[in-house]
Amino acid sequence: MSSINRQYFFARVRSNVFAGSLKQKQVAGMTFLLDAWENDYAAKDDRWLAYALATVFHETAFTMQPIREFGGHAYFRKMYDIQGQRPSVARALGNLTPGDGVLFHGRGYVQLTGRANYTKMQQHFGVDLTSSFEAADRVMDPAIAVKILFWGMEVGHFTGKKFGDSKLPLLVSVRSGA
Repeated sequence: MSSINRQYFFARVRSNVFAGSLKQKQVAGMTFLLDAWENDYAAKDDRWLAYALATVFHETAFTMQPIREFGGHAYFRKMYDIQGQRPSVARALGNLTPGDGVLFHGRGYVQLTGRANYTKMQQHFGVDLTSSFEAADRVMDPAIAVKILFWGMEVGHFTGKKFGDSKLPLLVSVRSGA
């Protein structure tokens, strides 16, 4: 399997997605994601990579780096805590203990949110993500965040739709540059 044509890829995303210019952190973020893809998913469908990159573009506010959800403790408490304004949302996220809304706010490439989601990723990857704020912050580590991104999308954890459910045509190959 050939590798991704990085020169072609960056030229295309620079002009078509990033309005003509890229910041070094955006390049570094995409390079990290492409490396992870080539190392672990190279035999998979490139449309999946396109979908993952588009998700990261949106979920990271175009930074292409793991980020924290915008808002502070008061916002997270209101939106996701069992004692907040949306207890049914808190229950759906597995946030059953006061303080869970703040502790398990969105982080990473996909804004992983809620105790249930952090616990699922902790169990799958064998990395403590739930014992403390510092543990939850591990979702900000690109090496962990990328695993969450690709595995979660591959199995349909985030939306119920798996990578393989897509029937979209591959319009441009990032491997050949054509």
